[in-house]
Amino acid sequence: MPDDMASSPPPALGPAPGTAPTSPSRPGVLGSSPPPTTRAIYAALRREIVTLALMPGTKLSENELSLRFGTSRGPVREALIRLGEDGLIEVLPQRGSFVGRLSLPAIERARFVREALEIAVVRRAAELGLSPGQGRRAEASLDAQGEAGIDAEHFIDLDDAFHAGFAEGIGLGGVWAIIEREKTQFDRIRFLSLPAATPIDVLIDQHRAILRAVLDRDPAAGERAVRDHMAEVLKIVSDLPTRHPDLF
Repeated sequence: MPDDMASSPPPALGPAPGTAPTSPSRPGVLGSSPPPTTRAIYAALRREIVTLALMPGTKLSENELSLRFGTSRGPVREALIRLGEDGLIEVLPQRGSFVGRLSLPAIERARFVREALEIAVVRRAAELGLSPGQGRRAEASLDAQGEAGIDAEHFIDLDDAFHAGFAEGIGLGGVWAIIEREKTQFDRIRFLSLPAATPIDVLIDQHRAILRAVLDRDPAAGERAVRDHMAEVLKIVSDLPTRHPDLF
């Protein structure tokens, strides 16, 4: 389950299904809040799909989501369209919208893109070097990963942020944005494989090897470390369709 520490879970955007929605904002009403935007609804649903809070095959009703988020169907519909463009939603004629099932080819494409771009980023970071402050932040990230313990979701967020830090540290934050978008299918199997995943201590050691290569200004060692790290997913993905046939 390779990698990264970036985005924190989005704030709760509305009541859980089955509870009353919050009222839209009205001038002069103390404590009222505006309904969430398409972007906020998209971020919340994307997080739930990636973390498998919404499992593959789950039906998504515009009406129910509108009630949940306390908004009209328009922002919900736009969010679902964006999720469909990401390959996370399937629209079946006469049946509706469903959380997309997992796809081994899509997972491999995501892994390939992530590995290629992360190798390029780490090699460039090793060539350019990190500032002392960037190095200290990376070391602090490793410490935080160790303290995450069995909180796997928190560890994955820290993992993402660790990897993102290299791109941002050399002025290539836009490259991480591409990785973030492309690795969605890859992330879903990271969460699915958590019970049988590589031990966190091993992943932290692999992160430490990547950081050491960058600090040593050794691009070749950095590339090897990234390849070793990304190879972890290949160890766990092959038997997932057999263990979870209903999700593929």
